[in-house]
Amino acid sequence: MKFALQLSSQQPLGTDQCRALDRQLEVLRVARETGWNAVFAGQHFLSGDVTHLQPLPYLARLAADAGDMQVGVGILLLALHNPVEVAENFAALDVVAGGRLIFGVGLGYRQIEYDALGVPMAGNAKRFEANLDIVTRLWSGQPVDSELPWCRLDGARLALLPVQRPRPPVWMAANSDPAVRRAARMADAWMANPHATMDTIRRQLKLFHEERRVAGLPEPAELPAMREVFCARDRETAIELAGRHLADKYQVYARWGQDKVMPDTESFDVPYSELAEQRFIVGSPEDCVRALLPWRDELGVNYFCIRTFWPGMAHEHAMESVRLIGREVIPALREGGG
Repeated sequence: MKFALQLSSQQPLGTDQCRALDRQLEVLRVARETGWNAVFAGQHFLSGDVTHLQPLPYLARLAADAGDMQVGVGILLLALHNPVEVAENFAALDVVAGGRLIFGVGLGYRQIEYDALGVPMAGNAKRFEANLDIVTRLWSGQPVDSELPWCRLDGARLALLPVQRPRPPVWMAANSDPAVRRAARMADAWMANPHATMDTIRRQLKLFHEERRVAGLPEPAELPAMREVFCARDRETAIELAGRHLADKYQVYARWGQDKVMPDTESFDVPYSELAEQRFIVGSPEDCVRALLPWRDELGVNYFCIRTFWPGMAHEHAMESVRLIGREVIPALREGGG
């Protein structure tokens, strides 16, 4: 069992960004000292209601304090980027991270991001697949040709290769059923998103395993799942400290249209109690262990990517949640949980 801290850099508008970064580094150090395995950060452009550090400089800074922890981008909006720039930048990040990069990618769903970067939403899945193919071929060290409108290459090679050979592991986020099948064919692991219910993930895992079998691919060594988890000494305190921040975060997702790309007609524009069912794990250490056990034992998740901080939450509350998860939840899940 491995555990990653999804360290959100999102902050309310007007936040002192330098102070916020110092506090995030403090949270990372607590995670490192209490047995977490990795730190992840994601990407959005023009985030509107909140500020957002871009993952490349952010993860490079986090790597300096991460020790032996893996460093993951979760996720990079790959269709919005030039694949040569991505291959060069994240090969360099693998060097900076000492060969411990996890390369997480996803398609993205926000029209505003596609419009701002001049990338048409139509055909974005094909662009995403082509970009990933170029990145991984460049990382192989072999010459690469491409005649795409946005990337023309004639026997191009990278001079700087990733430390990990043949390349860093590729994890792919996926919401819809076709995207889950794509992850099964093209990635080393499907990174199950934090927004879907357990019932949805259970159904989609069948699609994922079926697609791997059809493609003649082995079962992946890791099955990661992102989850929203907040831990306090008792359930009432945890709900009081985290509930409104989670509700506010998912209202932002609703405005962004995240639920419109979810399967099974899911909606985020519902009361917190309904939204929380099967999605949020908020409670005491014993509550958190009890809620995570089915993900481990029934679904086979062996790499939890946990987000325990949301915009506006007090720093000390996030710190305590990370500390409690590290000291009480993680050991229980590694040792059996029973």
